[in-house]
Amino acid sequence: MEKLISGVAEFQKKEFVEKEKLFESLATGQSPEVLFITCADSRIDPSMITQTLPGDLFICRNAGNIVPPHSNATGGMTASIEFAVAGLGVKHIVICGHTDCGAMKGALNPDAVKSLPHVAKWLSHCAAAQATVKARHPNKDDQQLLEMTEENVLLQLKHLETHPCVAEKLATGSLELHGWVYGIGDGSVTCYDQKKQAFIPIDEHYSSN
Repeated sequence: MEKLISGVAEFQKKEFVEKEKLFESLATGQSPEVLFITCADSRIDPSMITQTLPGDLFICRNAGNIVPPHSNATGGMTASIEFAVAGLGVKHIVICGHTDCGAMKGALNPDAVKSLPHVAKWLSHCAAAQATVKARHPNKDDQQLLEMTEENVLLQLKHLETHPCVAEKLATGSLELHGWVYGIGDGSVTCYDQKKQAFIPIDEHYSSN
């Protein structure tokens, strides 16, 4: 906690003063362009990765960057997506997975999370991705975890499309979905390319689209 407390003091003395006009403009409202859904992993910092400022991203985080399919049951992710899309009018949604994801390890090895019943139930939203990866790699190998991370991003993008507010905006072309994977060790970011049916470097993807 000492690190956090001293950090607040440093922020107030330095960064807040440097960006005072920005914070004044944000004091009464927000209009982010992007809903950024990523993992709760402590090694992921969306603003650092994207070099964005306060007010740029509406961020949702949870174990495994999961988006449950739409249902009549209200949950935090469902409400946050609806608020971002229908309330704030974001133009883009990014689902960003990452390397060495503990949630994806748990999804691949359900026995490892048996003692964590809520985690196990949450990871059931990754079941289709797990089935796909296991079918490709019946014998466990080094490719499983990265493929699981990528397949999970694609699955959660499909789940996003079941949310009425998202479906409506997609139908009118006023919303775009993006699937990313962040490499913790090397700082890489790959993006799913529909034409190539593969994750490719982010600069390559967006320069060709």
